[in-house]
Amino acid sequence: MRTPAGKECPHYYQDFHRGHSTQKCRLVKENQESLQWQPSDCFRCSIPDILSANASPVLRLDLTISPIFFGIGRRLEITAYCDKHEVTIDDPYVGCSQCHAERPGIEAFIRALEDSDD
Repeated sequence: MRTPAGKECPHYYQDFHRGHSTQKCRLVKENQESLQWQPSDCFRCSIPDILSANASPVLRLDLTISPIFFGIGRRLEITAYCDKHEVTIDDPYVGCSQCHAERPGIEAFIRALEDSDD
């Protein structure tokens, strides 16, 4: 569904049909340690970008919204996990290194992408 920031995100939900006024992020709802989600958080969220770069079916993302400097400001912290290998992923845009090792030829593809950035 399209977020208030204009990006497609499968974790965002809204319902304005027949008098309803519901907007929520399902990732924040699952996380009890996070602050309440606000529609303005979608403008700073990188989850739609991560999901467009990495479409791994075993990628699990968690979003935690925490206050900055005495409650003024908000920080969005994204953690990524590989459900298949049960490891934390350092760079969610790239994905799990163990999953890449299982797929032959992926290193050549990643090297080609890195060479094109230079």
